[in-house]
Amino acid sequence: MRDYIPINKNNLPELFEIELAADTFFMEFNYNQTYDFFTVDLYTVDNEPIILGEKLVLNVPLWKDSVDQRLPAPSLVVLDESDNTRRITFDNFMVTTFLYIDDVAPEEDPEGVTV
Repeated sequence: MRDYIPINKNNLPELFEIELAADTFFMEFNYNQTYDFFTVDLYTVDNEPIILGEKLVLNVPLWKDSVDQRLPAPSLVVLDESDNTRRITFDNFMVTTFLYIDDVAPEEDPEGVTV
């Protein structure tokens, strides 16, 4: 079972400290009301920006196109585990879609095939 990062979407922008794989970061979440999407800024524990304005996209890991060595080790991805959502919206974020810490190994079937 994956853990998710609790975000209070009614209190944005929201900045908080988070530990991921024994490293500490600051994350700040924002909401673009005009176009109905969320972004996140990632900072080092010393408040140095690593990535700013990363848009949260359903089923796409954050920072997937970045190679910065300071990025968190576990993958972070917004998922709807019921698979009923097509995109993240204000109405479904933190209701059916959550930002998960994707540190769960894929399951294997009895023949050793990754599911």
